[in-house]
Amino acid sequence: MALDFGGFEAARKTPVFSVSQLNRLVADLLEAGCPPLWVSGEISNFTRAASGHWYFTLKDASAQVRCVMFRGRAQSVGFVPREGDKVEARGLPGLYQARGDFQLGVEQMRRAGAGDLYQQFLRIKDRLLAEGLLETARKRALPALPRRVGVITSPQAAALRDVLATLRARAPQVEVVLYPTPVQGVEAPAAIVAALGAASRRAECDVVLLVRGGGSIEDLWAFNDEAVARAIAACAMPVICGVGHETDVTIADFVADVRAATPTAAANAAVPARVDLLARVAASATRLSQRRERVQQALEQRLDLAGRQLRSPAVYWQERASGLRALAVRLQRAGAVRMDRADDRLRFAASRLREPPVQGAREQLQRLTSRLARGGAAVLALQSDRLDAGAHKLELVSPQSVLARGYSILQRADGEVVRSAGQVTVGEPLQAALADGGLAVQVTGTQRS
Repeated sequence: MALDFGGFEAARKTPVFSVSQLNRLVADLLEAGCPPLWVSGEISNFTRAASGHWYFTLKDASAQVRCVMFRGRAQSVGFVPREGDKVEARGLPGLYQARGDFQLGVEQMRRAGAGDLYQQFLRIKDRLLAEGLLETARKRALPALPRRVGVITSPQAAALRDVLATLRARAPQVEVVLYPTPVQGVEAPAAIVAALGAASRRAECDVVLLVRGGGSIEDLWAFNDEAVARAIAACAMPVICGVGHETDVTIADFVADVRAATPTAAANAAVPARVDLLARVAASATRLSQRRERVQQALEQRLDLAGRQLRSPAVYWQERASGLRALAVRLQRAGAVRMDRADDRLRFAASRLREPPVQGAREQLQRLTSRLARGGAAVLALQSDRLDAGAHKLELVSPQSVLARGYSILQRADGEVVRSAGQVTVGEPLQAALADGGLAVQVTGTQRS
């Protein structure tokens, strides 16, 4: 009997894969053969890692699949799924090669049945964004010290109790006005619009809170209504929107002047804490008291200085009277001395007084007059010579003398004096100033030395 080794040889020639190679091959086949697709299922075993990545399982009645959603994608979901939530996830089937586990890499997630609502949400948002209603520049600042706060919500809502408790704890002095309205259901959008309109017309509040607790996208859909968004934008006072939980985002949040994560956060944003205000008042009072004390001390120092400088009026006038008496005595003595000196000079002059020598004085006057005439003539002659010499020098440097010797002054149309051939161009008109008159000339050529 002959042995057949053909099958053995064929098996020996088939390549052998390592586990890593096998998993890599399967992963490549899955990525190449399966496009991204939407999968509907129920959330199970949800875990949010410290890195921010989400790990969970999607299951239905007969099967399940492991899923991973990385942090960058998870941040754009708008809600955090919980156990049992029905969701629709869009992802790419793949293989986690390290363990050989089949998994779905989720890129998008929405609540089950919310696909049409989400698309409607995006259309409304884009339309309002194009009109500028979502711009940060149009949002109004909240009042620093509101006296009255309006609350738009359902009277039976837990959100109202949270808001009232927060306002009572933070600012019991602030009045609260409730504008009751349903916040869920088909009648809710029109009722919310009416409440916003009433608050705007009555203008009795400094700020308005639009609040409601959490819920599904369907429960919160009234706050995605376009009419509600436009009513918020048209409200006469600032609007704080506190709808749902921190992960819930609605169109009303985008349009409101301030978006709060929860109704309680909206109440916190609306009013400053009374204890903080009291602390600020106490600090201001302390600074004011210190300032008043410093001013008072400065005034007291000025008063003390003025008191030291201030003297009795009686003492002042006594000093003035004493000074006047001293001046009178000095004046009397000075007058007597001057009179005595005048008498002495008069007696001395009388003793020397005799008939004046008239003839000798006349002759001396004639001599002096003759000398003065000669001196004056000499001075005039000298000054005349100096004047002639100066005039001659001026004439030598006078431009008119230069022109008289046959020179001329060339000027351009703007009055600039031409000193170089490089200043003018051929064909340029010039003015030539001569000793007698002037000429209008034109450059026909230039020549440089």
